[in-house]
Amino acid sequence: QVQLVESGGGLVQPGGSLKLSCAASGTIFSINAMGWFRQTPGKQRELVATITSGGATNYADSVKGRFTISRDNAKNTVFLQMNSLKPEDTAVYYCNADVSTRDGWFRTIRTTYWGQGTQVTVSS
Repeated sequence: QVQLVESGGGLVQPGGSLKLSCAASGTIFSINAMGWFRQTPGKQRELVATITSGGATNYADSVKGRFTISRDNAKNTVFLQMNSLKPEDTAVYYCNADVSTRDGWFRTIRTTYWGQGTQVTVSS
């Protein structure tokens, strides 16, 4: 079983910064892409940023130039540095990981896992 545990959310004023972390644990063979998504009430979950195991990144247009995604492969952890935060960034942020595990027959199984979510509120 694999778990993703997020931390780092909270309340920040407009223009401020926060850094989110998400650590994956469990019987992991490898982690492929990792990412951050966010969701507000009544809206669909939307992509914020993704990063491959090789470090290639992708960002939503709304966060380009303000957010930076990174990862520590040795610690199975993904980060999201959020700068110049705006009220419209307020949401529950979820991390996501495409994880490969091995079963008892040494077959590789790929599964997408989600964290429990962490609230980010940008308000004065």
